[in-house]
Amino acid sequence: MKTTTTLAALALAATLSSTNATPIIDLFEYGVNIDGAVSNNSAPAGVNISGFDTGTGLGTILMTLSGVGAHYCSLFVDHEIDESINTFFNEFGTAAGAPVAGQSWEIDEPGYVFGDIYTNFVAGTLDKLIFGGTMSGPEDISMALGWNVTLASWQSATAYFTLSETAPTSGFYLKHSDPASGGAVYFSSALNVTGSPGGGVPDGGSTLALLLCACGGLAGWRSLRQSFL
Repeated sequence: MKTTTTLAALALAATLSSTNATPIIDLFEYGVNIDGAVSNNSAPAGVNISGFDTGTGLGTILMTLSGVGAHYCSLFVDHEIDESINTFFNEFGTAAGAPVAGQSWEIDEPGYVFGDIYTNFVAGTLDKLIFGGTMSGPEDISMALGWNVTLASWQSATAYFTLSETAPTSGFYLKHSDPASGGAVYFSSALNVTGSPGGGVPDGGSTLALLLCACGGLAGWRSLRQSFL
């Protein structure tokens, strides 16, 4: 568990960080919530982490959703930037842009001292606030992004969660930064819903219509056959 160091140690660490040319980014912890099934530091069914570096916490995680009805998925991440040099509680979290329909987010202290982000992440109730709207940092920063989506029988959805040291050029994103070293992690996400009513396996109504056509054709064939007897 993380512990808080003294202010004197923080001041010394900030001084030392000025000599660090390349920020060191590490992933302390991550969590996945897909339709209420929560996993920590692992990839359950429907989650692809092949493009994600679990050491640095950079890259892209894919979550796949399918089945009729309401679905929810989210990703929680707790990064450290130059922790060994200037500690972990001198960092800031900010949000840029405007979230789209169905998108939720939160920035907060991970919950080791205060903060409700992990509780909200598990419950699927990210509050769209930074530190609950009560303070502004610096602090220990963690971030989460989530999606709510309702799918029809012919639809499926893929959520993309991307973490990078490069800021997105558009759209909504979260930022975890360490001003002492200049390091930053940018967190963005996108949801892609695919499928159309005319594709895939026919639904119940289409199946019934096909059966009626087949029965009508059979009845006509029988009448024609009887007329030649």
